[in-house]
Amino acid sequence: MSEHMSDHTDDAWHTVERLASWISAHHSLPPEQDVLLRVLKLSEEVGEVAQALIGATGQNPRKGTTHSWQDVEAELCDVIITAMVALRTLTPDASEVFAGHVRRVAERSLGEGT
Repeated sequence: MSEHMSDHTDDAWHTVERLASWISAHHSLPPEQDVLLRVLKLSEEVGEVAQALIGATGQNPRKGTTHSWQDVEAELCDVIITAMVALRTLTPDASEVFAGHVRRVAERSLGEGT
């Protein structure tokens, strides 16, 4: 990974850390319930991607074209951020867990070494 890409990844995980802390500060749930809600939030966000995709392609005849492809992009980004926050809620080592998983997927799928 290039140094420039690494900087963006570090910035993203720093922001995720801040978001996870902000969410924690605004509720009083036990940690195990917090993790469950973060994962459930993913389902909500994925549904919004589907809604935007249907809207961008005009596949609901009653509504027509209601979204743009930029809306789909934004909703996909929300899914990624929500998943990162959920992972961070589960473990303080979220960035390392994710990086290790990406390496394993690349090795398995692309035959790449570390």
